[in-house]
Amino acid sequence: MKLKLLLMMLVTGLAVNAQTTWTVDKAHTNIRFTTTHMMISEVDGEFTDYDATVENVSEGFVGATVEFTAKVNSINTGNERRDGHLKSDDFFNAEEFPEITFKGKIEKEDRKYYLVGDFTMRDVTKKVKFDVKYNGIMTMGETKKAGFKVSGVVNRFDYGLKWDRLIETGSYVVGQDVTITCNVQLNGK
Repeated sequence: MKLKLLLMMLVTGLAVNAQTTWTVDKAHTNIRFTTTHMMISEVDGEFTDYDATVENVSEGFVGATVEFTAKVNSINTGNERRDGHLKSDDFFNAEEFPEITFKGKIEKEDRKYYLVGDFTMRDVTKKVKFDVKYNGIMTMGETKKAGFKVSGVVNRFDYGLKWDRLIETGSYVVGQDVTITCNVQLNGK
């Protein structure tokens, strides 16, 4: 009986010790988005002020919890006027809703990874499932590095980004679907 209790304590202790908190390496990470403009071109942008943490308990990140926050005022499309419009109530309303957040987990189905959880913009939360390409882990000194590419599509109308002027052809000036692409490098100990 004592041996079973000792083994259970040892296994539990190893599981707790195996948990790693990973933080985003901002020098090697980007949070980007793309949408169509007048149905003939694409416009790219990024958020430059963001933070993320990942709590991992397995070697392959399966089941890891992910929390992410981006500051809306950090939006950058390379055009100051457009950025101002995106921060207005027509789109993000940065004054009233200053953050975009995600809380969820990394899941694996067959050989594919996914990021599944709650994505919130303008105080509207929807379940999302983004594709994840897990690039692996390497060790540099006492720091571990892990790399991922996360991609998915959200419909901006689902989140109250309501500006929807139509052009002559009946298409939107700004597309309703927004492709999100994040190249992420994490640091862990």
